Amino acid sequence: MPELSQDAERVGAPLPFGVAEVTGPSMVPTLYHGDRLLVHYGARVKPGDVVVLRHPFQQDLLVVKRAAERREGGWWVLGDNTYAGGDSTDYGVVPDDLVLGRVRLRYRPRKPGRRSPLALVGWALSAVRPVFSPRSASRRLRAR
Repeated sequence: MPELSQDAERVGAPLPFGVAEVTGPSMVPTLYHGDRLLVHYGARVKPGDVVVLRHPFQQDLLVVKRAAERREGGWWVLGDNTYAGGDSTDYGVVPDDLVLGRVRLRYRPRKPGRRSPLALVGWALSAVRPVFSPRSASRRLRAR
């Protein structure tokens, strides 16, 4: 069930940005196992944003989910892969103080051995993507 590598948290860091690694399937097709994330810690969260949070029952475990909607007591979060579980349908509303930051960018690591300039350009064009909130995300996620 872990979603991020444990070195992802940036408490007390001089910059509000950090890098995290995805290690689970719950955000497929938006994020895949092995993807790296640029996380803006302390950023304002809106419905539809992909966020990094502490698991409500295992607070040493960091997870990545989509903030579906604001509810009394915090955020209702869901994974994009409905079959993976491990979201608010299992543990309820996530309090605001457990939501650490918003994902701004995802990139896939380069495959070893691909060092040519053409391979590097191909990787950069296909692997680096901003993570946006879909316009209809809150409506779509509420229907689940």
